[in-house]
This record gives sequence, structure tokens and C-alpha cells, in this order.
Amino acid sequence: MIRQILSGGLPLPLLLAAAACANVPLADSQQDAEAKRFERPARDNGALYVYRASYMGLARPIDVSIAGGVSAALASNTYLRLEGPPGPVDLSCRIGDKQGGQQITMEPGQTRYVEVSMKVGLTVPGCDVVEVSPDQGQSAIRNARRVNSGGQ
Repeated sequence: MIRQILSGGLPLPLLLAAAACANVPLADSQQDAEAKRFERPARDNGALYVYRASYMGLARPIDVSIAGGVSAALASNTYLRLEGPPGPVDLSCRIGDKQGGQQITMEPGQTRYVEVSMKVGLTVPGCDVVEVSPDQGQSAIRNARRVNSGGQ
């Protein structure tokens, strides 16, 4: 069976990416399509997209948590969308014992985009949280799948 799949022309990285996505709980296709419309949040709220686009550390999800109790595991090419009241939001990532993080300020009626990525460490990998432009964020999210997040 595997020989048939590999000889069918699908590159191994693509097969591994599909397998990695199975390790995190994905939202249904309707929720994914709704989030990819990039609609503005309600006037009193801000929106935040958090995504992971990199293939580095393909088999290992990055745990993401947001102050207030929202959490998710992001595999390669996955994202989550959150909406909430304006103000500072503490966003952190974790891989094993290594943590990274950043504070993002949500503005009323505005949408922010944040990339979470794995970074190479001396002995074990770590993670980074970086705010990106709307163009860069939307481009990556269009090629990703929405995950279910806990606590929302």
C-alpha cells in the first residue's frame, strides 16, 4: 500500500504533512471556510489569527496558549482564529521545556496575525511568536487548516 502511494507521485514531505495534521483536532470544513473569509470582528472586539506554516519539526506540534484559557496544538500548516475584547493578549508557545511568547494588543474592529514557528536550539528545539503583516498572515492561512482550540 505505501509503495503504491509513494509510486503515485506524491512527494514524501506532502505525505508527512498530511500525517502530522492528523495529530491535532481539526475544525470542520465550514468553520475553516468561514475563518478564511477574514471578516472584520464585531466593533467591540478584535480578532487574532495564530498560525504555523513551517515544515520544520513536522512531526511535533507546537502547544499555543493565550492568557484567559484558550489553548491549541498547531501542526504544520494549521491555524486558529480568536475574537475577543480589546487590550493586551499574552500569547505563548511551548515545545517540551522550551517556551516563547509575545504580547499582542487587540484593537476594536481590527485583526492581527501571528506566526508561531519552531526554532533550532543547541540540544532541543524551541519556538518563536512573531506578529506579521495581514498579507503574509492571510497568504499562509489560505494554505492551512483550522484547528479546534480549547477554552473558547
